[in-house]
Formats: sequence, structure tokens, C-alpha cells
Amino acid sequence: MEQRKPKLALLGLMTGGYEAVFPGITERQTRYAQELAQTISQVADVSFEGIGLDRPTIESLVKRYNGQGVDGMVIVLLAYSQGAYLIRALQDNRLPLALAVVQPDQEVLDDWTELDLTVNQGIHGAQDNASVIAKSGVACQFFAGNRHEKRFVDFLDDFARACRARSTLKSMRTAVFSRMCGMGDILTDEFAFHRIVGPEVCHDTIGAIVSRMQQVTQAQIAQQIALDKRLHEVDVNLSRAAHAEAVRMYVAFKGYLREKGCGAFTAHFDQFADDGRFAQLPLYAASNLLAEGYGYAAEGDYMCASMVAAAGALGDYDANFTEMYTMDFAKQAIIFCHAGEGNWATCRKDGKARLIDRYLGEGGLNNPPTHVFTPQPGPATLTSLAYAGEGKFRMVAALGDILEKADLKGCEMPYFFWRPRAGVTPCVEAWLRHGGTHHEVISLGDLRIRWRMLCAMLGIAYEEV
Repeated sequence: MEQRKPKLALLGLMTGGYEAVFPGITERQTRYAQELAQTISQVADVSFEGIGLDRPTIESLVKRYNGQGVDGMVIVLLAYSQGAYLIRALQDNRLPLALAVVQPDQEVLDDWTELDLTVNQGIHGAQDNASVIAKSGVACQFFAGNRHEKRFVDFLDDFARACRARSTLKSMRTAVFSRMCGMGDILTDEFAFHRIVGPEVCHDTIGAIVSRMQQVTQAQIAQQIALDKRLHEVDVNLSRAAHAEAVRMYVAFKGYLREKGCGAFTAHFDQFADDGRFAQLPLYAASNLLAEGYGYAAEGDYMCASMVAAAGALGDYDANFTEMYTMDFAKQAIIFCHAGEGNWATCRKDGKARLIDRYLGEGGLNNPPTHVFTPQPGPATLTSLAYAGEGKFRMVAALGDILEKADLKGCEMPYFFWRPRAGVTPCVEAWLRHGGTHHEVISLGDLRIRWRMLCAMLGIAYEEV
């Protein structure tokens, strides 16, 4: 998966009438805007093509930015600018918006002149433009503060990551290889999902993977096995034949995703045994592809698979597919795991993921090579995209902490203990109340602000528990 820096445009606004009163003010505020662009460049590639001095210029700039492939647009008032000049530009705009109330100087000095007041008066221009944005029904993120403080950079970073995640979803294709019959919380309105959330859902047969497995070379297998031995602690009981078969499936899935332009996939385990041409389940393939930034979820859940990819774009491509299993009241935590898929790139920094020969009765096939690890301890954000009916979606989110504990002797799959900040019982009860699904995304760090921004950009509800 492409793991790229976000791209933002800076739309600086100021009425052109000031130049006659204060000759040189336009050049002065252009330099100030360039300073702001430098600040944005700390977190995103930035495009700034001059100041919007009147309605035609503003509309032209917005149109150009929309054609440049940027992820979002930051509006800054460089002095006063009439809000009505933004109306037509907003009607043709497709980019997420942020409006930042910042100013060149951070203190009003005793010797200020009218010019100093003018170049620092962006706040009431921001109010005029924010009013137009609100009356237009356009989602926008707002900031007011000192441009030299870390809080401003953090806001830009959060906004940029949310914009990147939105772009990821809107351009994504998610591959689906069957789904589990009777599983209720993965049922959704596929058209509404494509229209509102973004990904195109692409259904295919598992035969597309079989044909690609037949094209995998011995050189590819040998190269991947050697890489595994460098990256992981490889179980001495893992046979080369089983390892090679897992590699074949991984290379085939990866080739399929690249050829079809898919950023996420989901596969239901029953089809692998029913098909008759597979020796094991693709747990190894799923774990490797998660580590490379692809989205994945089990059992045909294309919503969760897509959200894993979105979570990667919101963070540092360190998201995992997972499930709640058991409440542990002694630790005030919940243990999470699944059949054996997990983003091993999130493995705790004081150890390596193990690659084991693992018995798995599920599916009735041979032992699937499985990555075993626990993620890096610390703050982690749990999320679930739920279908709320009638073409509506709801994001359920909770902040907690992944615990240090990583010594379960009989858990031969990726696992972790997560302690919700709200408490185990309140978290689980609220999760149920808001319709949170049993397939979830766990992301390292506190990403709640970014998820909230992304939901606003997509026009879906956000519920924090």
C-alpha cells in the first residue's frame, strides 16, 4: 500500500481594497501566508498559489486546488475578507475544510498603528466566512490560537491525517471473497456504503487466488522464507512445505490486490475448506498484508476491512483487525484476539513476533503458519463502523490502554489486554447500546480527534464511549 504524506492546500483570504490604503500590504501578507505554509509543511505537503483578493480569484483558487489531488484545504484570513465571496466557491468545492484563526503577531503592543491592527484582524473575517460555511451546511474543522504553539501543528496534523483517510476511503476498492451467512452486524446497504463512506465493494471468487498461487515461483518462496527468518522468531517445528504454502497464498493475495487496485480485502474461512484446493487458511497472508498497510477483516466484513485501511491512514499505518473476547475484572481489561490474523508490524518494541506451526481446528485444514505477538503497550483507540439502517452509519469509538501483559502460554494467536478508560462495564454496555459491531479496529495512540474529524467529513454519526 502507498504510505504517503497528506497533501493540503492553503487558501489565504484578504480583500483587495486594503492595497490602496496600505501600499505593500498584499506582499507583506503573502510572506505571512508563506510562513503558514511552512508550518503546514511539517505535517503535510502544501500548495499555496497566492491570496484570494476577490470573488473571482477565490473561486479560481478553490477550483485549482480541487484539481490538484490535494486531500483538504485550510482557510486562513490574512485580514478581513467578505464571507459572501466564498459562497460559489463552496458550491463547487469537494475538499474537506478547516478554518484557522491565527495572526502574524501574538501580542498587541502599545506602539501599534492602524496597519498593525489591520494585518492582525483576521478574527472578524473568520467569523464572517465561518457564518457562510455554517449556513451552507458545509462540514468544517475550526481552530483559534497562537500559530507558534504546538497545539496549532497538532491541529494541522490531525486535520491532514483525517483528510488523507477520507481520500483513501473515497478512492478505495475492497475485495470480498464470500461472507459468513447469518452474521448480522456485517449486513449493510452496499450502495449507501459506497456513496457515503467511499469504498467500492468488489465481489470475486476464490478461484482468482488459486490461479495466482499457481504462478508463484520457487525463487519468490525462498526469498520470503529468508525474510521471515530475519524478521521473526521462526518455530523449528514449522515445516518448509507448510511455510511455502503460506507464502504462496500471501503472494497470490498481494498480487490480486495490486492488480485489481484494492486497498482492503475480506475472506470467509469456510470457503477455503469447501473449495478443496487449499491446504490451510490464509492467516499468514492476512497478517503480512496488514503489516504492509492493507485493510483486512474476516468473514466477509467489508466495512471493517475498509476501516482498518482508514485507521492506517489516520495514524502511522499501525492498525489491527480484532475482536473483543473476554472481560477480565481483575485487570479491569478486555482480552482481544481472533483466529490468528494480526498486523505484526505493531509488535511490542522489546521483542519479535513469533511465526509458529499452529494447530487450528477451524476450517478442518492443515496447520496454518501463524504470527504470535502482542502490540506495543500504551494508549490505543478502538473503533467500529456500524450500519444504523436507512442508509445511515455510526462510528463507535473508545480510548483505552494496551497493557504490558504478554505471557499467555496457550494463546497461539495475536492477542492483547486493553483497559478502556471508561471502565470495562460502562464501555461494553455503551458499545452494545450504540450498536458497535463484534469486528473492531484497534489503532495505536489516541486517534479520537482524527476519527471525529473524518466522521464529520463523511457526514456520519460519531459516538464516543
